[in-house]
Amino acid sequence: MIGSELMILVLAAVVALVAVAALALRRGGGAGAEVTGRLAQIAEAQAASQGQLAERLQAQERALTQHLAEFGDRVGSRLQEHSTLTAQSMGDLKERLAVLDAAQKNIVELSTQVVGLQDILANTRARGAFGEVQLENLVRDMLPANAYKFQETLPNGRRVDCLINLPHPPGPIALDAKFPLESYRALREASDKAQQTKAARDFTIAIKGHVEDIAERYILAGVTADCALMFLPSEAVYAELHGNFPNLVEDAQRRRVSIVSPSTLMFLLNTVRAVLRDVRLREQAGRIRAELQALLDNMRRLDDRVQKLQTHFGHASEDIRQIQISSEKVSRFAERLDQAQLEDAVEKPALIPGPS
Repeated sequence: MIGSELMILVLAAVVALVAVAALALRRGGGAGAEVTGRLAQIAEAQAASQGQLAERLQAQERALTQHLAEFGDRVGSRLQEHSTLTAQSMGDLKERLAVLDAAQKNIVELSTQVVGLQDILANTRARGAFGEVQLENLVRDMLPANAYKFQETLPNGRRVDCLINLPHPPGPIALDAKFPLESYRALREASDKAQQTKAARDFTIAIKGHVEDIAERYILAGVTADCALMFLPSEAVYAELHGNFPNLVEDAQRRRVSIVSPSTLMFLLNTVRAVLRDVRLREQAGRIRAELQALLDNMRRLDDRVQKLQTHFGHASEDIRQIQISSEKVSRFAERLDQAQLEDAVEKPALIPGPS
């Protein structure tokens, strides 16, 4: 397109020059010839310039075409790369959306479970069952099956949540779950001094009541250990009790009731498991000692029998030696007897009859 426009401009210039030359010819003959010659020269120069310009334009057009082709290739390559990256980004986005969708479902399920847990904790009986279930799970995970009993009835008719079987001393230890949640919530939600005072009093009354019940019901002389455990299935309640009510903890200790949380109960059960293992090892050590004593007795009897057998062998060896001596004597006697017979035969000549 650029080359064709330049050609049109050049032709227009040539036409203008021809027109000027024709006008000059009309006005004068000699001058017209001179003008005609100059126009011819200009036309030739113009034709040469036109050729060069056409070549340059063609070269520029080829370069421009090549440049446009390369630019198109680069743009296509970039578009392909961007398309690939966009596809990957869309794939990653879909995966993340799937993860977010799964997380949202988990959050919905968790919120449903939290609501259910709140409903459970709102009911006193259900809350007690929740504490008992948590207690059972901890005990089952930490102790062997023969080391505990759940819902065991004591000789006084009271039923304890868990009875840990330990040998005397100290004896079986009673473990009961208590969850004073209402008084704890009131204590945490109190907004003024009066509410805090009332909530602290209610919390103290609840804890003292639980401690007294455990001390009276589950500590039996000659039946259980001289102490019992109160399990609080909430670390928050346990921390509140030990952090702000140390007098309640001291009162429980005076009544020989130890208050434990899930974490402290786990450490305590580890200690109980170690004690039970030591008891089993001592029992096995006693059995091993008895077996070793029996083995030593058998070794002593075996030694006595070997000595007796050796004595018998000694007697038998002596008898064999005496037999050998007697046999040698008999042999020598037989040799002497045979020698004596030969000598008698030599000393007594044979009788030769004389002539008749």
